[in-house]
Amino acid sequence: MLNLNLEEKIKSKQAVVGIVGLGYVGLPLGVAFAQSGYKVIGIDLSQYKVDTLNLGDSYISDVDGKAVRQVVEAGCFSATTDYSVIQTLDAIIICVPTPLSKNQEPDLSYIESVVTELKHYLQKGCLVVLESTTYPGTTEERIGKKLEEACLHAGIDYHLCYSPERVDPGNKKYQIRNTPKVIGGLTPACLHLADLLYSSIVDQTVLVSNPKVAEMSKLLENTFRSVNIAFVNEMTLMCDAIGVNIWEVIQAASTKPFGFMPFYPGPGIGGHCIPLDPMYLAWKAKGDNFFSRFIELSQDLNRNMPRYVVRKISELLNTEKKCINGSHILLLGMAYKPDVNDLRESPSLEVYELLQEKGALVTANDPFCNVMFDSRGQRVEIEDHMDYATIHGYDLVVLLTAHSTYNLHRIAGSGVMILDTRNAFSGIPSYNVKRIGDLLEAASPVHHEKILVGR
Repeated sequence: MLNLNLEEKIKSKQAVVGIVGLGYVGLPLGVAFAQSGYKVIGIDLSQYKVDTLNLGDSYISDVDGKAVRQVVEAGCFSATTDYSVIQTLDAIIICVPTPLSKNQEPDLSYIESVVTELKHYLQKGCLVVLESTTYPGTTEERIGKKLEEACLHAGIDYHLCYSPERVDPGNKKYQIRNTPKVIGGLTPACLHLADLLYSSIVDQTVLVSNPKVAEMSKLLENTFRSVNIAFVNEMTLMCDAIGVNIWEVIQAASTKPFGFMPFYPGPGIGGHCIPLDPMYLAWKAKGDNFFSRFIELSQDLNRNMPRYVVRKISELLNTEKKCINGSHILLLGMAYKPDVNDLRESPSLEVYELLQEKGALVTANDPFCNVMFDSRGQRVEIEDHMDYATIHGYDLVVLLTAHSTYNLHRIAGSGVMILDTRNAFSGIPSYNVKRIGDLLEAASPVHHEKILVGR
C-alpha cells in the first residue's frame, strides 16, 4: 500500500526525519538531511552528545562543527534522549551500534531497544530504515516480526527497508553525497519511499529486491576486504620467514595492469566494520550448517597481527641488546586509520596492552585522540602533542597509524630505532627505520617462532 501522503511530504521536504543513534553513521546522515531542507530530530541515549549537538558543536572529526551549528541555528536539526518524539516522525533511520559479544556472536540489543520504543510510539504510514550493519534477515526478523506483536504490519501499517551504511571515516573523496546507496525494501512501496527519501541526499541509489540482499551486500563488501588483508598479512609472515621484502613484492606486483589489486599489511584491522562484519556472516551461516573456513581463518590471521608486531619489537630491541621489559617505547597513532579520532577496534590498543603486559614503559601518542581505555576499563591518557625534541629519550618508536601530521623526517632523524608498520617511511633514507616484513640482521632466535593461528 503506497502512502501518498508520505510521498508528498518527502517530495516537498515537509517530512520530519528521525535519526536514532548519533555516532559516526547517524550524525553525518542527520546533518546531510538537515542541509537538504528536512527537519531532523536526532535521538541518542548520551546526554553529552545531545547537549553538544544542541549547542551547535560536533564531537566527530568528519562532521564540521560549523555545519552542525548552521543546521541547529536554522531550526533544521535538534537532538534529544526522549524516544517519545518518534510519534512526530515521518521517517525513522536506525543507526545504532551492532557489536559482537565476548563469544563473537551478534549483539543486537541496541536494535532491540529501539524496536521496543517503536512499539510504543510508531505512527502508521511511517518509513523505518535500518542502517546498522547486521546479518541477513535481521530487518524482517528483529524489526518486522517484533512490530507485528504491536499489530504493526510491515508493508501495510508502516514501511520497512534496509540500507547499509557506507561511512568511511577520514575519506575526503567519498562521502554521503557521492557514495551509491544500496536499498532493499520489504515491498515495492517501501522501496519507492526510501528511494525517494535517500535520493534527496545522494547522487545514486542502488535498488535491490529485498532487505536480505542489501544486508548481505554490506557483509560481502567488508568480508572481501578482511580476507584480502588477511592474505597479505600471511604473505608478510611468509616473506619475513624466507627473507623477502613484502613491500617491494607488492610494489612489483602492482605494476600488472590487470588481475591484481594491492592490499597492504599492517598491525591488524580496526574500525567498526572489517573486524566485526565477517563474524556476523559466519554466525548466520553456522545457523544453516554452513561453515566458512575463509572467514574464520582470516579473522585469526588478522587478530594475530598485533602479536606479530610485538614480536618484531622484541627482535628490534634485541639487536640493541635490550629487552621489552623496562624499555621506553613510543607508540605513534592509536586511532585505527590515519587522520581520524576513531579508536574502535584499533589494533594499536592491543599492541599497547601486550607491551604493558611484558613490562614495557609505553607512551601513546595520537594527534587526534587524548584518551583511551585499557582492557580493564582504566582511563589512559594519550599524548596529543608531538614533542620531537624528546624522541631521543626512547629506546624504540613504533609507527602504528601514519597520521599526516607526523613529521616523518624529524622522527627518522632522531637516531632512535623505529619500527614502521605502515611503510610510511618509504623514501626517507635512514639506517634506523625497520618495517614489519623486514629481515633483521641480528634478530634473536624468537624470529623463527611461528604464530599459531587459532591459539
